[in-house]
Amino acid sequence: MPFTKKRSKAILKKKLGTAGINKKPEQFLSQTRRNAFMVGLTMAALSFFIIQKAEMSWFFIPLTGVVFFFMSYLAMLKSVDAKISKKAKHIDKDVLFAGRFLLIKLNSGKPLINSLAEASQSYGVANTYFKEIMRDIELGTPLESALEKATDECPSKKMKRILFQINNALKIGIDVTQNLEAVLGEISNEQLIEIQRYGKKLSSLTLFYMLLAVVMPSLGITMFTIVAGLVSLRITPSTFFTFAFFILIIELVFISLFKHIRPNVNI
Repeated sequence: MPFTKKRSKAILKKKLGTAGINKKPEQFLSQTRRNAFMVGLTMAALSFFIIQKAEMSWFFIPLTGVVFFFMSYLAMLKSVDAKISKKAKHIDKDVLFAGRFLLIKLNSGKPLINSLAEASQSYGVANTYFKEIMRDIELGTPLESALEKATDECPSKKMKRILFQINNALKIGIDVTQNLEAVLGEISNEQLIEIQRYGKKLSSLTLFYMLLAVVMPSLGITMFTIVAGLVSLRITPSTFFTFAFFILIIELVFISLFKHIRPNVNI
């Protein structure tokens, strides 16, 4: 049990570092429990008025507080994973540009440290990790150790590969540009494959969108109006508002799907 608890704290510590949350696991968990307790207490207080008016059992008041406490507590813990995923997506968008910028500097004959320093001054989210490497080096950390730390804390798998190949080339003692050029070529090919897959998914999703969000609502409302006129069914404005509400829900679902399947590519 102590081993499992220690391992859980180590995993949480790594996640917090990857997410960029500068807190110890104990501090983060304490703050999370405190915020979850406030949410549960607030919802229990609100449920008091509802339960009193509905003349329900008082047992539901503490039950509501406990349920919302655990729900909010788990949601706050999951927010760390969500933040890591969001950071990884932002990095993946410009990781190819960051790697190519570094490769150009190396091919021009500049040392690796100078190339990393210039890459840290360029634009993009991916270059944040070059800044962290340079900061660690300025504080006295060896280049290999700084690269290992940045690789371990980076949420993007593609950026991890770039940093790993650079560090691996340094340890072996071979030309860094060869490994870097090879991994950038692999990432570029992977992104092209992602775009091709996106095109196929987009075609299928667009077809479903035309059927469910355009054709069916148009024909459905037309047929409903005709049938309602034949059977003398009374149609009120609220009926059309109901149809509009469901059409809006369908539109929002498809907008969310279009955003979700879009690859994080910026070639």
